[in-house]
Amino acid sequence: MNIQQLIREDLEHLYAVEIDESFCRLQKTKKEFQGHWTLVVFPLLKISRKNPEQTAMEIGEYLIKNQPFIAAYNVVKGFLNLSIAPAYWIESLNDIHVEKSYGVKETGKNAPLILIEYSSPNTNKPLHLGHVRNNLLGYSISEILKAVGNKVVKTNIVNDRGIHICKSMLAWKRWGGGETPESTGKKGDHLIGDYYVKFDQEYKKELLCLESAGWTRKEAEEKSTLMAEAREMLRKWEAGDFETLALWNKMNAWAYAGFDETYRALGVDFDKIYYESNTYIEGKEKVLEGVEKGIFYQKEDGSVWADLRSDGLDEKILLRSDGTSVYITQDIGTAKQRFDDYRMDKMIYVVGNEQNYHFQVLSLLLDKLGFKFGKDLVHFSYGMVELPEGKMKSREGTVVDADDLIAEMIDTARETSIELGKLEGCSEEEIEKISRIVGLGALKYFILKVDPRKNMVFNPKESIDFNGNTGPFIQYTYARIQSVLRRKDAQWDISDEKIAANVPLNEKEQSLIQLLIEFPAIIQEAADNFNPAIIANYIYDLVKEYNQFYHDYSILGEENKEIKKLRLILSQNVGRVIETGFKLLGICVPERM
Repeated sequence: MNIQQLIREDLEHLYAVEIDESFCRLQKTKKEFQGHWTLVVFPLLKISRKNPEQTAMEIGEYLIKNQPFIAAYNVVKGFLNLSIAPAYWIESLNDIHVEKSYGVKETGKNAPLILIEYSSPNTNKPLHLGHVRNNLLGYSISEILKAVGNKVVKTNIVNDRGIHICKSMLAWKRWGGGETPESTGKKGDHLIGDYYVKFDQEYKKELLCLESAGWTRKEAEEKSTLMAEAREMLRKWEAGDFETLALWNKMNAWAYAGFDETYRALGVDFDKIYYESNTYIEGKEKVLEGVEKGIFYQKEDGSVWADLRSDGLDEKILLRSDGTSVYITQDIGTAKQRFDDYRMDKMIYVVGNEQNYHFQVLSLLLDKLGFKFGKDLVHFSYGMVELPEGKMKSREGTVVDADDLIAEMIDTARETSIELGKLEGCSEEEIEKISRIVGLGALKYFILKVDPRKNMVFNPKESIDFNGNTGPFIQYTYARIQSVLRRKDAQWDISDEKIAANVPLNEKEQSLIQLLIEFPAIIQEAADNFNPAIIANYIYDLVKEYNQFYHDYSILGEENKEIKKLRLILSQNVGRVIETGFKLLGICVPERM
């Protein structure tokens, strides 16, 4: 029963006019006031032609007379607080109970197609904590958008070319001695990352040597033979040099194998993976086509530029004087390939907020080149992740590798669970499974509960706590609910049961049902705002309320069979919503714990 819709219909009868749904949106009544839902009447004053209090009173009286689900009302200035009759809560819970995929919509035939890009790793280093936030946000937003009925394609663009890739290649060629992932026992992406760090170390040594000889830092950078070799390697790569391409293919294969292992551990996936080594050529072609059409211009040195000053931005280089492409050129080529593949209605880029300007430029360029999604592309700009000790730097080797972090979280979950007696009676296989579920749940929830647009500090110790706003706290509550439901199996099967309309409800039960009713709207809000934190914090509020209910009221010990049935059905559906909500966040829940 959609209260908001029913109230809107009543208001249209009361005032004999069509009323926009935005004028009659309900919000939860604040705890200091009596009631369940509150209608803000200020938008209706032009229609009622009365003051706020008179309008609220008039609407309240009309609803009491015409809607049996309204038990009482009170007015606080321009706010109409409505108390809902118990029968409504029971009918709503019965409706939720029989709905198989509660909160999740089916994808319609004419649903818009949305492409989401996330992850975007470089093949010169392993995934790190910053990538973890990116992957978790991208995957969760994809699942949330699917849950509200969209068609979604999850894509990845691998940055597999450029000067940074050549740095790792050159360092391995100079100092690697032919070592491989097999010979070292290291994941391929980690081995390559070591050589990216090695290049930076050797480059700094060279600069110090040149500076000690009297050159300025700028002069030393220009005279660096190591950097010159890296640039030459990039030139050879773009020219198709056989030896350079062979080394590039070998090292990239190591990186891809490492990435795939990390993605599996994180529980994220992609429908399509693109590679910049393929897309940059199409990007160059589109840019040169833009020059022919007068969209872009070419300078005397051969470089190609876009003049965006009339759009409030700056001039942007698209091709260097030597013909090599820049990041924005590659993004144009990738966008073209994606549009050719999918003809999507919307494109969402999950990329950190340090790239805000880049995506302003890309949006304008794609629009000028005639891509219909260009003007409305979404840059989902999220904040950076830091550690309690501060920022991380890849080239200096001070990042937290995703693989190391995952392993640490699983180990910590195992140790903490055993210490608290959560795994008593479990087999070794169950301990390993539960530790993985809890460890990854702690990691994912800690990151996703934060507003993605904010910078955040990730603290592994805080994330694994079994109390407070954490993944393990919610997972433990879910396992507790499943334990209760298992114990009742010998009594009766509640799957097809219906609660009688006259069963008495206490305040906690009403509050829990009200929270369950909100779930579809919460998913929609999270989709509209591209914000998994809305779901994460809703689930936490639901779990807090359930734990208070569980503490205050007996379930299996309740003597009244109808009340016991109500509480079992309520518990089962709280568990269902926890499971569904966590699935949208990419988090698993354990059946026992």
